[in-house]
Amino acid sequence: MKVYTTDKIRNVVLLGHGGCGKTSLAEAMAYLAGLTNRMGTVADGNTISDYDKEETKRHFSIHTSVIPIPWGDVKVNILDTPGYFDFIGEAEEAVSAADAAIIVVSGKAGIESGTKRAWQICEKYKLPRMFFVTDMDIDSVSYRQVVEDLQALYGKKIAPFHLPIRENGQFVGYVNVVQQKAKRWNEKGTVDKFDVPEYSKENLGICRDALLEAVAETSEEFMDRYFNGDEFSEDEIRQALRVNVIDGSIVPVLMGSNIMARGMYTLMADIVKYFPSPDKRECVGINTTTNEVFQADYDFAKPKSAYIFKTIADPYIGKYSLIKVNSGVLKTDDVLFNYHRDCDEKIGRLYVLRGNKTEEVSELHAGDIGALAKLVNSLTTDSLSTRNNPVAYIRANISKPYVSMRYKAVNKGDEDKISQALQKLLMEDLTLKNVNDSENRQTLLYGMGDQHLEIVASMLKERYKVDITLMRPKVAFRETIRGKSDVEYKYKKQSGGHGQYGHVKMRFEPSGDADSAYIFDQCVVGGAVPKNFFPAVEKGIAEAVKKGPLAAYPVIGVKAVLYDGSYHPVDSSEMAFKVAAAQAFKKGFLEAKPVLLEPIATLKVVVPDEYTGDVMGDLNKRRARVMNMNADSGYQEITADIPYLELYGYNTKLRSMTSGNGTFSYEFARYEQAPEDVAAKEIEERASKLVEVEE
Repeated sequence: MKVYTTDKIRNVVLLGHGGCGKTSLAEAMAYLAGLTNRMGTVADGNTISDYDKEETKRHFSIHTSVIPIPWGDVKVNILDTPGYFDFIGEAEEAVSAADAAIIVVSGKAGIESGTKRAWQICEKYKLPRMFFVTDMDIDSVSYRQVVEDLQALYGKKIAPFHLPIRENGQFVGYVNVVQQKAKRWNEKGTVDKFDVPEYSKENLGICRDALLEAVAETSEEFMDRYFNGDEFSEDEIRQALRVNVIDGSIVPVLMGSNIMARGMYTLMADIVKYFPSPDKRECVGINTTTNEVFQADYDFAKPKSAYIFKTIADPYIGKYSLIKVNSGVLKTDDVLFNYHRDCDEKIGRLYVLRGNKTEEVSELHAGDIGALAKLVNSLTTDSLSTRNNPVAYIRANISKPYVSMRYKAVNKGDEDKISQALQKLLMEDLTLKNVNDSENRQTLLYGMGDQHLEIVASMLKERYKVDITLMRPKVAFRETIRGKSDVEYKYKKQSGGHGQYGHVKMRFEPSGDADSAYIFDQCVVGGAVPKNFFPAVEKGIAEAVKKGPLAAYPVIGVKAVLYDGSYHPVDSSEMAFKVAAAQAFKKGFLEAKPVLLEPIATLKVVVPDEYTGDVMGDLNKRRARVMNMNADSGYQEITADIPYLELYGYNTKLRSMTSGNGTFSYEFARYEQAPEDVAAKEIEERASKLVEVEE
């Protein structure tokens, strides 16, 4: 592929709900640009961007893929992202490298939760954007309805550029709202101009008014002229659009049919015309030597620097670090410095990726997106620069996973292979987390949802030939006491020669400190138990609290006081006093009103106002206590205390209740006494663990 300068580059991310047509839109664009001689389809699994076996099997995108599309003398880097929330991390990575966004809306499905989420992401990253409405080949689809729904959500900045023309139920052409001219597709794939049909004039008037109102909103002068009934010239409209699409105060709406590859030509032309080249965007890092701001701003004349926005670690195509060049011009065999890892990386050859195909290039200019092969130490969100001008860029804010499942190897002996395979998946996917929970003897996978974790398990089997079983995670209960006890225990053993003798009298009571397992004290008088055995007694307590006598869970908040006992001058030993103390603890614990404690999380749920009642009702069923509610721009943020036991399956239920519009996060708060029925069930299930402890 030829080298493109910064002003001839457009970096555009495709966002939208799952199944709205992003991948087929990218396919139609590539076909129109002559990159393919026939269009692939998601159903057939032969599109450029959905190349992973899981994607072709499931018929939806799982990973972000890059498709550079030459259009005239400009290169449009299309970043095709997954639409389902389980893969939101992929979209967040892509957005961090994009300069503009196309939010794809299915004309058939209308505005969906993924559409609103795409808008929120664009707002967060201050991305210029436009909407593209697909499925216009379906006669029942109402473009006007979609535009009205968008205006109801986002106001007067929504500006329709085109509207469809249908004849006998067929999508045959469109009206350009700016030019007020109609165009019809011909057999050559080009368009013929003709007069706007009578039946389109009413809709043209509505769309034209919406467009002019959006233009009028951009300046006081235009607003005055608009209210005075002045007409804007086509040049004035286009100039206002160029300026205000870039700053996000006008959001164009275009439309077309992906399967017929209609509407893509005007879309590509408008991307080039209205979306900014990288040098029109700000890009700021920190010079780590001077701690001064480094204004990279995609300036090719400044020292070289780049940002790794995504990693591909595929066993079939190898490891590639996808980068955006933030300043300078990268060339083959450059050596770059990674400030975060404090190491040099020889970048070797430079590539651009098109789906899973690589193409070598001699250089990459500031603002361009490319790939580096086999970087040794660098990971996603790292910054690369020169040693003389070391720069660090702000790392992209990737969503944190809150859905966990316990996993086990299906085949014994596969544990090491699974660990190595997971390391590669973790390198690719920042929303995946692998946690070793030694306390509960379980390993946990955290992801964005059940489907995410299911696909990870499937990838392990398909890519790396290792099989895991996903199960419900164990919850880490605790044990403590609410009362006091006074016990003694004598450990006496005679077996020829030296025997064993340890005798302790101890009191147990709540310590009031839930952060520590136990507090040990002694008030022995008269040398009933020699001082040199005190550490052994404490060691016995320390070992006993690891697995409590109620349900073999760790003990917290107990005070143990050794106040008396006896010893044998020959048979007493540290081991004997350790055993005596452990047994005294077990006896004393069970006599001091033992209780089971369950972990409580502070849960934050953000949902649109209309779903608040359903969410509150469900939280009540889950034994949650709502602590606070805050209203903000049509959303409610609900804060509640909820037992960890009740969080299992909450993700699926919340999405179901809120049509995918609800999100949640949580963090550990404290331990609280479990209700009797919960405690009884847990103690019964853990009975076998107690036998193991005794043995």
